[in-house]
Amino acid sequence: QVQLVESGGGLVQAGGSLRLSCAASGRIFSINAMGWYRQAPGKQRELVAVITRGGSTNYADSVKGRFTISSDNAKNTVYLQMNNLKPEDTAVYYCNADVVDRVRFVMQTYWGQGTQVTVSS
Repeated sequence: QVQLVESGGGLVQAGGSLRLSCAASGRIFSINAMGWYRQAPGKQRELVAVITRGGSTNYADSVKGRFTISSDNAKNTVYLQMNNLKPEDTAVYYCNADVVDRVRFVMQTYWGQGTQVTVSS
């Protein structure tokens, strides 16, 4: 089994910043990619940003230039630096990882429990 533990959410005023962290632990052989998704009330979960093991990144258009995803492969941890936050960024943010299990050597996608980000206007 693999566990993803997120931290860093909270309440911030518009224009402020937050940094999310997500640490993966458990039966990990390797992690191919890690990412952040978000889900606002009444909306579908959407991709925010993803980073591959090699460092390639991809962002939703709505966060380009404001959010930065990074990772520490040695710590199996992914970060999301969020600057110039807007009220429309309010959502539950979920960490996601594509993990190769070290026992079965099968890749599976895991999710964190989510962390609330609220941006007030």
